[in-house]
Amino acid sequence: MPKMTARLSSFDGLLMEAVGLAMPIGMICEVDTADGGKIQAEVIGFRNGRTIMMNLGGQAPLLPRAAVRPMGSPGAAEVGEAMLGRVVDGTGAPIDGLGPIRGAARWPLAGKMQNPLDRGRVLEPLDVGVRAINGLLTIGQGQRIGIMAGSGVGKSVLLGMMVRATNADVVVVGLIGERSREVTDFLETKLPGEARAKAVVVAVPANHSPVLRIRGAMRATAIAEAFRDEGKRVLLIIDSLTRVAHAGREIGLALGEPASARGYPPSAIAMLPNLIERAGADVNTGGSITAIYTVLADGDDGSDPVVDSARAILDGHIVLSRSLAERGIYPAIDVGPSVSRVMSDIVVPEHAKAARKLRRHLATYEENRDLILMGAYRHGTDPEIDSAIAHHGAVMNYVQQSPEDKVSLDTAVGELVAVFG
Repeated sequence: MPKMTARLSSFDGLLMEAVGLAMPIGMICEVDTADGGKIQAEVIGFRNGRTIMMNLGGQAPLLPRAAVRPMGSPGAAEVGEAMLGRVVDGTGAPIDGLGPIRGAARWPLAGKMQNPLDRGRVLEPLDVGVRAINGLLTIGQGQRIGIMAGSGVGKSVLLGMMVRATNADVVVVGLIGERSREVTDFLETKLPGEARAKAVVVAVPANHSPVLRIRGAMRATAIAEAFRDEGKRVLLIIDSLTRVAHAGREIGLALGEPASARGYPPSAIAMLPNLIERAGADVNTGGSITAIYTVLADGDDGSDPVVDSARAILDGHIVLSRSLAERGIYPAIDVGPSVSRVMSDIVVPEHAKAARKLRRHLATYEENRDLILMGAYRHGTDPEIDSAIAHHGAVMNYVQQSPEDKVSLDTAVGELVAVFG
């Protein structure tokens, strides 16, 4: 039986249009190139009897009326033990030079719809090895948390500290839309030696197609879901969620969707809850996905649409401050606007009370910082400010930590309660 073939009618560098064959959304097609090769494209829509596709490869010499053949739907991701220690791209192809992946199971790329009542509560703390987070923003197993900051404030360094220290059965990392150099850097510095054997990395750098960037985030989440289904504790890292939204913006604008806030079409922002809601704890299997997403605040703007949307969906956010980084305070965690929404459920009352006291001292000092540094404040005027000044050295020592240090949860809580309890 002859294979059905469509013809390429237009191409503008991003979108392709084909005529002569009706193909469903998500179908992967093969397009002939002028040099006798082939490239892949994905169907993303249709208009006026034409099928709209987006190139999944790089630049290619395409000719009008080039043959377009449907190859099938890529509706599933390769998952399971066979993926451990491997690095794959947005299509699921291995890029680590270790040969093909054999014996992998399959899991829907878009995930399986979960009953909200099957989602477990977050009741067990997770040790991430960072004193300020363990003590003041305690994370729980199955929590979704965002690291929010502008560019160059230390998101990736903080992420590396957390990855090295967190005790999880499996680590799934999605490096989406970042620099190609960072992929090698992440593997060699954040996942060295034995850590690599229990990790799966999905790498889709910035120069890849926007469809592949979105698929990379979905693939990493699908791999994590399959391990959770086996009852495992999974740490899922997506670096960065903003690049996923940028990819959605490129596709939406190319399809003619109206741009709303900051040029983002509604579909780009609406995509984020679909991705984030897939992480969490499962009461049926006892497994959990603790998800950490980095969110780039364009121009250090906390009201950026992606930051705003992520803040509303996530179970907490860690805000990094450029002013702290400029003062040499690392990790540059701005404790005031940062919050862990499950902390009250997973810590003892003495710990919560000491954390509140430290926050109060820090807020009081920052409010009156200019007066104190100018010498305009007279000691004894306000007992709250006097106490904040007296404790400021201890507060700064507590929140600072060098990247190679690892501070356990018990140590962080012990230090906090000893000084501020």
